[in-house]
Amino acid sequence: MIKKKLFALIAFLAVGVGAWAQNLTQYVDPYIGTGGHGHVFLGANVPYGLVQVGPTQYKRGWDWCSGYHYSDSVIIGFGQMHLSGTGIGDLGDIALLPTTDAMQRDVMFSHKGEHARPGYYSVMLKSGIKVDLTATARVALHRYSYPTDAQTAFVRLDLSQGIGWDKMTKSAFKQNSPTELSGYRYSTGWAKDQRVYFVAQFSRPVTLATSQGDSLAVLSTPNNDEPLLVKVGISPVSEDNARANIAAELPSWDFRGTVAKANEEWNKELGKIVITTDDAAARRTFYTAMYHSMFAPSVFSDVNGDYRGADGKVYRGDFKNYTTFSLWDTYRAAHPLMTIIHPEKQRDIAQTMLHIYDQQGKLPVWHLVGNETDCMVGNPGIPVLIDIALKGFDVDKNKVLEAAKASAMRDERGMGLLKKYGYLPCDLDPEYETVAKGLEYALADAGIAKLAKQLGRTEDYNYFYKRSQSYKDHYFDKSTKFMRGKTSDGKFREPFDPFNSVHRQDDYTEGNAWQYVWLVPHDVHGLVKCFGGEKPFVAKLDSLFILDGKMGADASPDISGLIGQYAHGNEPSHHIIYMYNYVGMPWKAALKLRQVMNTLYNDGIDGLSGNEDVGQMSAWYILSSMGLYQVEPAGGKYIFGSPLFNKAVVNVGGGKTFTIEAKNNSAKNIYIQSAKLNGKPYTRSYIDYKDIMRGGKLEFVMAEKPSTFGTKVSDRP
Repeated sequence: MIKKKLFALIAFLAVGVGAWAQNLTQYVDPYIGTGGHGHVFLGANVPYGLVQVGPTQYKRGWDWCSGYHYSDSVIIGFGQMHLSGTGIGDLGDIALLPTTDAMQRDVMFSHKGEHARPGYYSVMLKSGIKVDLTATARVALHRYSYPTDAQTAFVRLDLSQGIGWDKMTKSAFKQNSPTELSGYRYSTGWAKDQRVYFVAQFSRPVTLATSQGDSLAVLSTPNNDEPLLVKVGISPVSEDNARANIAAELPSWDFRGTVAKANEEWNKELGKIVITTDDAAARRTFYTAMYHSMFAPSVFSDVNGDYRGADGKVYRGDFKNYTTFSLWDTYRAAHPLMTIIHPEKQRDIAQTMLHIYDQQGKLPVWHLVGNETDCMVGNPGIPVLIDIALKGFDVDKNKVLEAAKASAMRDERGMGLLKKYGYLPCDLDPEYETVAKGLEYALADAGIAKLAKQLGRTEDYNYFYKRSQSYKDHYFDKSTKFMRGKTSDGKFREPFDPFNSVHRQDDYTEGNAWQYVWLVPHDVHGLVKCFGGEKPFVAKLDSLFILDGKMGADASPDISGLIGQYAHGNEPSHHIIYMYNYVGMPWKAALKLRQVMNTLYNDGIDGLSGNEDVGQMSAWYILSSMGLYQVEPAGGKYIFGSPLFNKAVVNVGGGKTFTIEAKNNSAKNIYIQSAKLNGKPYTRSYIDYKDIMRGGKLEFVMAEKPSTFGTKVSDRP
């Protein structure tokens, strides 16, 4: 009897902890998105690590922004830093290439000899050298196994090599001992002033065989039966700090142990959401999306807290400093997802953004390795930071308001014209994209107004609320029902074609008028009124998904993943489907959401309908597959859609979980019939952030036909 009870207890505990202890990395396929236009990074890293070590190929076009594309078969080096999913290439710093010939500059490989999983990458090169890579947050560990017939093992260190726009401006290296080199690499590109310091430590003595200036060194060592291992520690501050990063994170030469630790870190983070599904392909898609969503923001401070600020000076912080903020993309879903599954990181992210403000006078727009690139339009750092503040994280709200106001009032990027006219005149702003800029500024201003109201700052609230309404006061054309460019004398730009798009040289950013008329996520009900009510609004929204129009030869390649004129491959469309809930038609959203999840995401090499964009494309899938999405950039409402999985258990921190269960769920039963929250009937078609973070259980009952769930005005967001 005692044995039976003990067995029952063990079984019970196994069920309780099994979800968090299971091997979730087995469901990740790092190759998803390495083909097509996904631009994802392939290599070895840990969650949010600065080091992302992997193969770099020749720049052959736009699809090599991460340094790697599945269609290619030549590797020129293994860089310690990469980007994932961007539309511009950079990084690739501190490249190593093992060779059997001191003069060799590149090497062929086959995908048959290539393997990747979270925290580990391996490839058998045509030269007969096997390369294995793993990493900690700030240190890469390389293992090179040379063919037995090679008398000498060579390693090529190339400091001139980079990705995309990157160009080395200054570099140096020195051999400190038979087993250590150190140096630095300065470069310009997307990040105008990039500085990386490194220390490379070898598992056995190496000799400088040849060199070229201060940027190329070919090292040699007699080949033997033991693989050659190389630790590469990097730092944004100094060689000494790079060495200290190695000492703190990777003191041993235990390659297998390092791989196991990286796998453990990935399992821990992937376990923030545990799904139940019978669809193996969807499970791979989901956990690969989780994996891709945690490449950035990446840590940008050393183990001692040192980091290079936005002003180029060195600081020591009491927080973990981050970089790689693709905010125009990630404010939409990636950051709202992080506030749920990574609440412990929000203080550090907020502090990073506030210190960037102190150092450069404004919040980040698109920050990369300590540099403001000013890439993309609007003030996307504002909604991210204000969302953190409004959700109650540990941040000084008055400081947040100060930073947001200062960022929204700088006379740059068209802001001077906005303050003068109340909109951006399309005949005065030489950078084009005035509608996109204006709408992005408006949604950021809405966040400022929300925070100002909460803090009792009436004057600030009135000013920024008025600016947030500029979409209907200036851009919305009642006659055509589109957002249109407006000249300084108050006339809409002519001629006008809502389908045509000219990349970065018309009134929109990577889109057309059909896609941009919906970019009012902060005031959906106000937009409905612009159309004259719910009926014409829905008619227009329905049309978006069925119209087939020519965008023109000069349209942006980012306009992809099309369903009619809905472009899921680019971020401005990501909230649109959920607008149906605001007018009491959640069933229309459910149908289209399932279509997107089932047709525009898959577990193939070309498994994404557009650029991964540093986690945003994946974050949309993660949230939507659970049946949730935050439409309003700052505020905390998560709109219901159509949960793809039978169950999702979300670790929300503090020892609490939030479970979403979809009963009777199937490929046909896509419509929510009813819901319960913690056992009580729940009728709203959305849920507040605070209710998720309290922990508990949300139960949906699904069926094949639409229902009246969430249709009452009082139940709509």
